[in-house]
Amino acid sequence: MTETLFLTSDDVAGLATPAEFVDAVRDAYRQRGEGAPAEPRTKLTNEDPPGFLTTYAAVLPETGAMGGYAYSAGFGASDAWFMTPLFDAESGEPLALIDGASMNPFKTGAAGAVGVDALAREDATTLAILGSGAQARGQLRATAAVRDLETVWVYSPTKESRESFAGEMDRRLDASVAAVASPAAAVEDADIVVTATNASEPVFDGDRLEDGAHVTAMGQYTPGKRELDATTIERAKYVPDLRARATQDAGSFMHALDEGVVDEDHIYAELGEVVAGEVEGRENDQEVTVFDSGGTGIETVAGGYLLYEKAKSEGLGTTIDFSPASESLTGE
Repeated sequence: MTETLFLTSDDVAGLATPAEFVDAVRDAYRQRGEGAPAEPRTKLTNEDPPGFLTTYAAVLPETGAMGGYAYSAGFGASDAWFMTPLFDAESGEPLALIDGASMNPFKTGAAGAVGVDALAREDATTLAILGSGAQARGQLRATAAVRDLETVWVYSPTKESRESFAGEMDRRLDASVAAVASPAAAVEDADIVVTATNASEPVFDGDRLEDGAHVTAMGQYTPGKRELDATTIERAKYVPDLRARATQDAGSFMHALDEGVVDEDHIYAELGEVVAGEVEGRENDQEVTVFDSGGTGIETVAGGYLLYEKAKSEGLGTTIDFSPASESLTGE
């Protein structure tokens, strides 16, 4: 039997800072850029009751861990459940099983921030965020760890939600954070634009992007839905988290393909290739860049292992026993 650490949501809540998540995820993408294995998500849908089961995974050899997410949403519970199994990347033995919902905005926000750090201008100080939910909160807190933000404009369709979000973030961050009444008002003059929505159609007009702006899009990973219009994709140096995702579930890119404004050669590089220095990221202060973040096992394993190490050092969690196949795979 192998003792495996089980960590509840309460165990891992507040265990790591946004900056620590960013550091772990940046190193994970570097490993990916140097050849670490990772695959896009697999999503299985069910019609009755409506729901879906999603998995994705990655191996991070230098971190010493592998694993990913398995999560369900909908079905009879009409809710979502996130499990993060972690394995030792040398022995293959299970290390931990983490209730992964609470870390989701932090590890996803960290991926977005790594994209900002790799592709946005160094002097970027103004940010537009479209969305006001948990993921928007994670994106903004992580981005504030990689750029000295001075001004943040927030838009989401519900006035009360965007104003509440802006008030909370204004108190939490050093930047001035305020709600605005339209996407155009948010995007105007923004150095960085972050979309964290559940929208099915583009959430801003790509013609309104300033030259030199960076966009991180993370709210949609469904072929039929998109946060960015074809103009934004066409104008931009386009960098997905995984190249295979771009034509599998990156709706914004797939719509631009269908409209004929780009072809597959428009995919500049994976984020990991930029982070690892295999290709240059931003090459001048005028180009528009896009990081299309649909969620991968890369940030999930990195974030999960960070929490696992911290929990071990603080004596958190309980142990559960796993029996190896050599003992239990008997058919008896």
